[in-house]
Amino acid sequence: MRLTRPATRWVLPLALVSALALTACSNDTKKSDSGSSGLGGSGSSQTYKIAFQGPLSGDNAQLGINEVNAVDLAIEQANKKGDLGFKLELVKADDQGSPEQAPTAAAQVLQDDAVIGVVGPSFSGATKAIGATYGDAGLSFISPSATNPTLSEQGFPTFHRIVPSDNVEGSQAADLFAKKGYKKVVVIDDLSDYGKGVADELQRGLEKGGVTVQRIGVDAKTTDYGSTATQVAASGAQAVFYGGYDAQAGLVAQALAAANFTGDKYTGNGGKSSVFTDGAGAAGDGWYFTCGCSDATVAPEAKDFTAAYQKKFNTPPSTYSPEAYDAANAMIDAIKTAAKGGTATRESVEKAVDALDYKGITTEVKFDKTGEVDQSAQVVNLFQQEGGKIKLLGNIKDQG
Repeated sequence: MRLTRPATRWVLPLALVSALALTACSNDTKKSDSGSSGLGGSGSSQTYKIAFQGPLSGDNAQLGINEVNAVDLAIEQANKKGDLGFKLELVKADDQGSPEQAPTAAAQVLQDDAVIGVVGPSFSGATKAIGATYGDAGLSFISPSATNPTLSEQGFPTFHRIVPSDNVEGSQAADLFAKKGYKKVVVIDDLSDYGKGVADELQRGLEKGGVTVQRIGVDAKTTDYGSTATQVAASGAQAVFYGGYDAQAGLVAQALAAANFTGDKYTGNGGKSSVFTDGAGAAGDGWYFTCGCSDATVAPEAKDFTAAYQKKFNTPPSTYSPEAYDAANAMIDAIKTAAKGGTATRESVEKAVDALDYKGITTEVKFDKTGEVDQSAQVVNLFQQEGGKIKLLGNIKDQG
């Protein structure tokens, strides 16, 4: 059940007091982190802000860049269209994809009363760290990429996501492994909320299908995966799956190549990025990626988005760019609905997000009471790296 909350006031948890103290006087910094996003076309002095929270620095920054660019584009397009009746502005809050940094990023967002919706956080651990905080504030947030299945079970009243959870991705990956006839699989995870979550679900599915699983947990701070790769090579497994993020997945790829592991190699949505490709080098070729994400560069529905993204940022959209675009446009649609009744507020926007029925380029954005979109309509795709490029193979259900 989604929780109810006070309509007119909110209280920050004590854990954020020190973070607010650090950011309360940083108005110049806040302005430098905000984008105008084409503010000239709406013809109104009323300005509402949409925040993006995700990794914009550190090892995991590429995913955040993919997403914030798409949010920026959506806001720019909405402003230039000129029919909003108000202006939109983007606020960027960098949490480095870290549960430890997420509260400070949330504090930055919450101190700005003009922020009435959030796209993000990007990562599951960061989302879990701030879900109650945004809920207490009545601030609606839509994650384009946080996939840990327990997030919708925490009782966060303003939580939403537009991607399949790891329950869906992990179980469909297990079905694929069964079709391929693997008898033994090594499943590695990085001990994070995301990595462990997808690895747990994959293991459950594999064991249910009679596949032997050898499980290895390796902290994401590890930089030497030599001993892990040696275990995998000696296991007799036909395949290995790494649950974790792109930078570490690249190191795992290199280590497995050095250990002469000849089985099939997989990682999940957290590993699918140019960071993996650059870090793994030639060792990344042949790797498979499961991801509840689309490839905007080949999807017909995303043709116009891809062209606009390429023109604005001089690079094609990448992992979770189209999902972030949909999340931003869905939030914009909710703000428009909320503003029809007068000045939009965090409370009225949250109600409008809960009631959304928005057709995006990746999915129909329509949430249930836990903040999940209709999982039956969600597609998990399989990708593979070939010649230093990650290419879409198609719906994972059609592979094997």
